[in-house]
Amino acid sequence: MSKRASDMTISLPNILTLIRILLTPLFIILLLKNMFGAALLIFTIAGISDALDGFIARYLNQRTVLGAYLDPLADKLLLISSFIGLAVLQIMPGWVTVIVITRDVIICLGIAIFTITEKKYEVKPSIISKFTTTAQITTVIVCLIKVSFTGMGTIQYLLFWTTAVLTTLSGLHYIYIGMNILQENNEKKA
Repeated sequence: MSKRASDMTISLPNILTLIRILLTPLFIILLLKNMFGAALLIFTIAGISDALDGFIARYLNQRTVLGAYLDPLADKLLLISSFIGLAVLQIMPGWVTVIVITRDVIICLGIAIFTITEKKYEVKPSIISKFTTTAQITTVIVCLIKVSFTGMGTIQYLLFWTTAVLTTLSGLHYIYIGMNILQENNEKKA
């Protein structure tokens, strides 16, 4: 099998990623029906599938080009849907959702610019991006738990701000990286 064909095969990590994508609409339906316990369970299963697909891909050497694109797409789909759903239900402040979505739109615009201009780039999350994703996931989980239990207001408030700050820093970091890639490619042409 050629390198190109093997990059497009469906591996176990890619199947887990596809399951996460398919769980997203179910999560949103449960959320909108105010079935917060079930929504939390589905979100947790999706989170476990994310951790498992990364672990399997790294440690069993099952990384693929498809997985490199599909995994972050699945993460974005689940998290953006979660933040929008929680904001619509007024469980989370809208401003946090706007910050999360804006960062992801900026990242997608950067990828589109690189693709259109045929700039070479590697899909690889930065360390701040990993912390951002962890904060975003934790924020969603705490929001879902808080709906059923009281006394988490301070933790939730701190998570909103932590998520907002990390998301903003991560977005600025990606803008910096993108500008450097564009600058390097322009200097090579000159």
